[in-house]
Amino acid sequence: MVGMLYVNSERLWGRINDLAQVGAIDGTLGCSRLALTDEDAEGRRLVITWMQDLGMDIAIDGIGNVVGTWYGPDTDRDLPAVMTGSHIDTVKTGGRFDGNLGVLAGLEVIETIAEQGLSPVHPISVGFFTGEEGSRYAPDMLGSLVYVGGLGLESALDISGIDGTKVGEELDRIDFRGQSPCPGPIPKAFIELHIEQGPILEAENISIGAVDSVQGISWTQITIEGQSNHAGTTPMHMRHDAGWVAGEITSYVRHLVSEIGGNQVGTVGKIDLVPNLVNVVASKATLTVDLRNTDDEILKHAEQELANFCDTLSSQEKVQIHREVLARFEPVAFDKALVGEVIRVSESLDISVKQMTSGAGHDAQMFARVCPAAMIFVPSENGLSHNPAEFTSQREIEDGSNVLLQIMAKLSGLRHD
Repeated sequence: MVGMLYVNSERLWGRINDLAQVGAIDGTLGCSRLALTDEDAEGRRLVITWMQDLGMDIAIDGIGNVVGTWYGPDTDRDLPAVMTGSHIDTVKTGGRFDGNLGVLAGLEVIETIAEQGLSPVHPISVGFFTGEEGSRYAPDMLGSLVYVGGLGLESALDISGIDGTKVGEELDRIDFRGQSPCPGPIPKAFIELHIEQGPILEAENISIGAVDSVQGISWTQITIEGQSNHAGTTPMHMRHDAGWVAGEITSYVRHLVSEIGGNQVGTVGKIDLVPNLVNVVASKATLTVDLRNTDDEILKHAEQELANFCDTLSSQEKVQIHREVLARFEPVAFDKALVGEVIRVSESLDISVKQMTSGAGHDAQMFARVCPAAMIFVPSENGLSHNPAEFTSQREIEDGSNVLLQIMAKLSGLRHD
């Protein structure tokens, strides 16, 4: 471990606040930078400017992932990089810490090392990956999935968004379809700093989460085709009401999750009705179901039970129900040695730490397919995320960044010039 080496939390806090001004939501601390929008492009250019200021080599690949790599005087350019990073795209009503912290803390690690006259043996890379949120283009973690070879580039470029745009067309429009190849270079290790996005660390008064795994995620879009009719003259027993069926499915998801118990969670996060009028029986409903569990067999059971329920409803109500998988990722276990390092470093810095699972998906889980990977969590006030009120204190960010710094220093083999 490099002794007495700590990040400049004022500098990091300043960059977080500066990036948050891009796509800022008036009257809040939040920001809105959906993937590949003009706001996302502006945020990308700002972060790239900071990378260039640090003398990093910038690579942009075919899906728009941006990776900045820093070499010291003693760095062996033939060795694989030690990589950190995350994403800078947000949900429509997002906060300023989700994803952004992991990218900007990586830059702070490099600046801290450089100003102390230290040089890594392995290069150090910081990446921000396209479309991690999945809010505009599914699946989530899109860019990192392509980076590690889990999805072909051409298939990814052809994905249509919620607004009818295509990934490839939008990359071209904002001038971020790069020339670096996909899949990208495999790093020596990948370590991601992120806010918890949940209430556990704050509730237990713990400063650091050593993330050992990520829940499996299943996203399904369900489309119900019924029949439009007059809301006053159509008897209840003669209706083919897509809206009612959508409501039954929503209620069933809650019942199913309660019945399974344990780590199972489920969410209906989006419902659209056609014609969406107060006095018309809905002819069509589209909804999304998000199911997650740390156990893939239980997750498969939940998926099958939902499918069975939809089939029964279709027959009973004489409606057509179509299911489409938007995203499906198995649970991921992170590298035990790297998770242990997060715990060891936290304890050595006299920072409280807890080994835990992530309920949200992250870019690190994609890198776990190709290299040792792990995550560092810091608390989220009131457990809030994907919300403009999302907040993590400067001190908590400093603690997490110092843990990241020490781990990156060790993995990269720092030494004095």
